Formats: sequence, C-alpha cells, structure tokens
Amino acid sequence: MVHTVPFDPSLLTSHLLVDARTPLEFAEDHLPGAINVPILTNPERVEIGTLYKQQGPQLARLRGLELTCHRFPAIVATIIEAAQGRPVLVYCWRGGLRSESIALLLQMTGYPVVKLQGGYKAFRSLVTGFFESVSLPVQLVVLHGMTGSGKTEFLLQLPREKYTVIDLEGLARHRGSAFGSLGLGGQPSQKRFETQLWDAFRRAPVDRPIVVEGESQRIGRLTLPGNLYGVMAESTKIWCEVSVATRVKRLAAEYAREEYRQPMVEALERIKKKLGGEQYAELLQQLEVWDVEGLAQGLIEQYYDKLYYRVRKWEPQAVISLEDYAAAERELATVCNV
Repeated sequence: MVHTVPFDPSLLTSHLLVDARTPLEFAEDHLPGAINVPILTNPERVEIGTLYKQQGPQLARLRGLELTCHRFPAIVATIIEAAQGRPVLVYCWRGGLRSESIALLLQMTGYPVVKLQGGYKAFRSLVTGFFESVSLPVQLVVLHGMTGSGKTEFLLQLPREKYTVIDLEGLARHRGSAFGSLGLGGQPSQKRFETQLWDAFRRAPVDRPIVVEGESQRIGRLTLPGNLYGVMAESTKIWCEVSVATRVKRLAAEYAREEYRQPMVEALERIKKKLGGEQYAELLQQLEVWDVEGLAQGLIEQYYDKLYYRVRKWEPQAVISLEDYAAAERELATVCNV
C-alpha cells in the first residue's frame, strides 16, 4: 500500500509532482510545477468511464489494464528521469486508481513515492477556500489609473527586493480593456488562473508589500476569485496620474504592430455600439491608414475616459505621477515606507 499524504505547500519543492490525469484535465489546471504523465488518454478515459457506468467497475478495470499495461515501463522511466533523485508525489482527480497504479509501479522499483490524499480535488478545495476569505499578512497596494497610464510597465519594473509584484493581467493573459487580448494568446481556464494566482500569493515574502494593478471584477472572460476584489477595494489605493499625450504615446508603442491590425479592426467592431456610428467610422478610418497615435487619442477621448473611472466613488491614499517611472518609484516608496 502506498503511503498517502495531505497537501502541504512544502511538497511543491521537495517532491516531483506527477499528474496522472488525462492531458485535457491537466491543461485545465494542475498543481504548480507538476508534470503530466497520463495513464489514460483523453478518449480512453471516456471509454473507461462509460464502461464503468454501464457494466460496472470490474470490467472497466480489466479494460483499463488492457489499454495501459504496455505503457508501464515507459511511465516509470519518464518519471524517474524527471525526478532526478527527488521523491515523487503522484495525484489524480480524487486520489484513486490512476494515481495508485503509478505509485505502486514506482514503489515496486524501489523509488520513493507518496500519493496525494484527495487528489487534485482536495487541492482545488484549498485554493477556493483561500479566495473565499482572503487574508494577507502584509500590506496590499493597488495601482489605479486611466488606460494607457503605464501602470503595468511601472509595476513590472519595481524592485523585487522591496515589493512583491503580482501581475494580474499577465496571469489572466488579458489587459482588461477592449483591445486587451492582443498578442497575449488565449486566456487560461478560470481554475488555472486561480491556481497561479494562489501560488503567487503563497510565495509572497512577509517582509514587503504586495503591489497589484487595479482591475474590475472581470479581466477578459476571467473573474477575480472569491472576495479578492473586495479586499483590493479596502487596500491601499494609489492613483497614477499621467498626461494624455504620454498615454497616447504609450498606447501607440504597445499596439503599433502590423500583426495587430486585423484583431484591432475586430476589437473596434465589438465596441461599435458604445462608440456610436460616427465615432466608430472616424476611428476605423484612422486604423485603416494606420494612424495608431490618432486611434489611441480617439479611443482615450471617446471611449476609455468616458467608460472607466467616470465616477470614482473612493479617494486614494496617495497620488503619484507616472510621467517618470524612477520618480514614481520614489513616491511609491514613501507611501509604502520601504
């Protein structure tokens, strides 16, 4: 019998984590740092599940053995090579037969292995529980400002020895605006986003503030989990000021790429009703002649500044200027006492 252990964050560094689920399950979400060594393929899992429901567990397990036994040597070899001497932690959906099978194979070879109690499902409960009642031991600082202010760029250049930076937009692979998905690839699943976000908070040192960018409840098609949005609303809020001219230059520099041209046309079409026909036509014309600065100026004046922060119902604890990032960092350090 393989020894079973409850999840502990220390396992993420002390063990090689092996996810025995299918590639589809792994792609949706997995424990941080885990590798996927599936015992069943995606279609095979469907077949076994159907057989289990229709004819019972014994026939399903016999069919599973028939499908997988020839893979056992390769599975063991793959895991031992990846482990590089570390002990192995194996998990599947609920800590059942799939993880048990791989763990037994490793155990028979004499390789140190344990199985995760409750499998991925138990880990998922831990993540959702964290966000249901977020409680941070350090100061949370949220940078707010208008679109094009350079908040993300400023955030990412903050010194890590002074701040923990969590890039919500980077994790969500979306800038949180009408053109927010350009060049960032598809967004992860909601579960994957939450796991990566949990891991970022988990790794945050307790001797420095956490800095994030202010977001709405949704970032693209993803949602800030649990009560995180409410916690951000009660945190140290900093308003980032910057001139319209600088915002235009920063937006143009970010989006003036030929491969963005058609996606920008499509994004503009999606906000056509909010813009109105005349304003939409003007912006489309600027896009067609590739006047990216003109387009950025028009979007700021006719869309972004009307839509976002139209009525700010809160007062920031501080206001800093992002015209110069080095000066802004000094202002931020004063606010955060770092």
